[in-house]
Order: sequence, then C-alpha cells, then structure tokens
Amino acid sequence: MSKRVAIAGIGTESSTFSAHRTVDSDFTVWRDLSRYPFLDQWRDEVEFVPLLVARALPGGQVTEAAYSALEGELVERLAASGPFDGVYLDLHGAMHVEGRDDVEAELAGRIRSVVGPGCPMAASMDLHGQVSRRFAELVELPTAYRTAPHVDVEETRERACRMLVECLRSGERPVRAWVRVPLLLPGERTSTRLEPARSIYAELGEQPDGVLDSSIWIGYAWADAPRSSVNVLVSGTSAPAVERRAGELAARLWEARDDFAFCVPALAPREAIAEALASPARPYFVSDSGDNPTAGGSGDATWLLADLLETVPDGRSAIWASCVDAAAVAACLAAGAGGRVDLAVGGCFSGDEPTRLSGVVHAVRPGDPVGGDLAVVRAGGVHAVLTSRRKPYHFVKDLLELGLDPRDHDLTAIKIGYLEPDLHRAAAGSVLALSLGGVCQDLHSLGYRRLERPIHPLDASMADPDLTPVVLR
Repeated sequence: MSKRVAIAGIGTESSTFSAHRTVDSDFTVWRDLSRYPFLDQWRDEVEFVPLLVARALPGGQVTEAAYSALEGELVERLAASGPFDGVYLDLHGAMHVEGRDDVEAELAGRIRSVVGPGCPMAASMDLHGQVSRRFAELVELPTAYRTAPHVDVEETRERACRMLVECLRSGERPVRAWVRVPLLLPGERTSTRLEPARSIYAELGEQPDGVLDSSIWIGYAWADAPRSSVNVLVSGTSAPAVERRAGELAARLWEARDDFAFCVPALAPREAIAEALASPARPYFVSDSGDNPTAGGSGDATWLLADLLETVPDGRSAIWASCVDAAAVAACLAAGAGGRVDLAVGGCFSGDEPTRLSGVVHAVRPGDPVGGDLAVVRAGGVHAVLTSRRKPYHFVKDLLELGLDPRDHDLTAIKIGYLEPDLHRAAAGSVLALSLGGVCQDLHSLGYRRLERPIHPLDASMADPDLTPVVLR
C-alpha cells in the first residue's frame, strides 16, 4: 500500500520595518501538484495530496485576516483529507504576521495537532528564513537553499521530499541538532558568490556518516522579532554525528562573523551615482538597496529617484525601476505615450514626502501580470518606471519591453540588493547604493526593540556565545 503525504505551506518574507502590508490578494495559491514536477519519480510508492500552498512577493507584515483565512483553509483541508503518513511543508521561513512572533512554528504546531506525533514532517525553506527551537522540535527534516541568489529552489524542494520518502521507507525518525548563532546579517553581505558564505555553504553538500542533511539559515535581518538570527540545524540517524556537525558549522559562522561583506562597492546614494557616471562600463547597474521589494521593501520609496533627478547632468541618461503608485500610472495612461505629465510619485504606503516627476510619458504597458499597469516617464535624462502593483525588475527583458535598454544608458538603477542572475550576467559594472527604506543596510539605524540580545553586530563587544547544539529526538 502506498504512503500518503500531505503538501501544504504559506510563505513570504516580511520586513517589520516596511509600511506595506501583505493582504490576501498578494498571495498566489496552489491546490494542485503543478509546482512539483519531480514528484512523479515516487508515484508507485507515495500518494502526494495537495492541500494548499500560498506564496506572496516579499513585503511588509501579513495582515492577521489574510493569514488566518489561508491557515484556516489549509487546516480544514488537512483534517478532511487524512489520515497521512507524512507531511511536506513548502515554506519561506521569514514570514511575519501582525501580532504573531513565530508563525511558521505555529503553523507546524497546528498541522502536528491534526496528523499526530507519529507523522514525520519535512520542509523546504529559504536560507534567509529562520528556524526557531520550537520549529525544530516540530519538523524533523527541514532543509534550506544553499545558494544566494537562489538557483537551487526546485533542487531544495526535491531534497526535502526525498528525505521524507526515505524516512517513510525506513520507518526511522531522525534526530536533530539545532544551534542559534547570534548574528544579524543582511542577505547582501552573505551571497554565496563570494567568501566566506561560498565555502561555508559548499560544505553542506557532503554529509558525514549518520547525517542526512545539514542546513544553515543565514536569517532575515529586517524583522524585529526574538527569533531573528542565524540558525543551524542538522538532521540524521546518529545523535553524536548531528551534534558534532551542527557545532562545527556554528563555530565556522561565528569565527567568520566580521568577514561577511558586500559583493560590490557599497556607497552613499549620490556617490554610487557618481561612480556609475564615471565608469565607461555599460551596462552599469546601481542597486537601490533600501527599498528592494524582493527583500521586503514597500516599493514606494523615491529617495534615489530624487537623487538621480538632481545629479544626472544634461547629455547623460539613467533608468530607474521602479515605484509603485497606481494614481501616477493612471495619469500616464490618460496622457498616453508622448504626453506630458506633472506627478508627485511615491510614499503610497509610508506616507513619505513624494518626489516631483515632470516630463514626457516614454511608454505605457497596461495589464502586466505582476505589476499591473506600467508606465515610464522621461524627465531630463532620467527614465522612471512606475507600476500600479509592486513589481521587481530582475530581468533585462522586462526593461526592454518598456523600450529601455540598459546598454544605451549611462546607468540602470534597480530596487534590488545583490544582482539576480540575469542582471549579473548582463552587468559590465555595478555598485550598491546604501539607500533608505524598509530594508536599509544600516542595521544600527533601524531601532530594534524585540531582538534576543546580545547579537552581533549590534552588540559588537559581546562575549563569545555558547554554541552548544541542542539535540532533539
């Protein structure tokens, strides 16, 4: 008789410093297996039962109403579709819901209360998520991406399911070793393109005897919550082996705490613009890092746009993408390509002072599947992309569709941190602007109140922590 495995999950990445709120319409929901083509390899021995998997673009905290509706449907479908021999959770790990501190552990606990203590649970997660001790107690086989930027997403999902299938075959419940490492690290300093993250994460592919999986959650720096930190979790069949492995990885991370650095030069915004304009390299990308929507930024900040409008001289040109402002986009559509507009853009969520944008509508594109209606306004040499819904710009083709080719401009400023693969391949040069926003790189300026302290680098003189792993059976 085949085993039955439930598939469920709710995930996003949530900055508690962003004014934006993630609501029900921001989530894409799957109630089928289309997200998991690799499952076919186990069709003769496992019946995978899709319940509900919901994902949203990173942003501000999820509203209680949006989360409760999704969680309620998930648990209801779980109870109605059982019994189950196992559960696979498709999560992010850095979701934050208004009024809740550790929502992934809460969800795992509700699922555990339905399926019972004897049902093994696996999870695939983003390495920028967080694994609290409570989550580690509830989920035996969590695993995380090993690359940043993330090019191993499906591989990680498949690995989680494979470990679960092997657990169901053997009937053996894994033991875990969990360590909290008191580090607060923005993703832009922990890319696996460079050291020390490259070498540390490269070690995770080879498992010692008695170990099934070793994972590091480098964490999410823009959540003011007790669980925010780096976490290590190792699962396996031997308690001594997983404890030793977790302790070694935790020690490596702590020893390297001051070595994590930006992939490219990181400069004040106007210095970054000047660096780009001085370089002969084309395309040249500037990361508008403080309002990166794929890190949890609101997407409505226009600080760097204001700097570009004031500093890009006559005869030079720049692209800036993007700002969410539905009213401004509607005005552009009404004016049409070639029409003149005089707009105040930005601050839709935050209420920050908008930026005056006066110029000619360069292009409009209604009905984008992610950004809704889109528009480009040319003001002097600056081409500003406006969207009616939050939209990241990670692909050159998205700019080309708006008649904007980065090769033809002196700089292209994108709301992003480290460059995602397509932009990285295209870039002849790049710099990171230390701009303002809900995912600002200056962690000392954010005003944390609820972190478990001490934590590095906010408490730079802290004593070496106790990194003894907690063994969970």
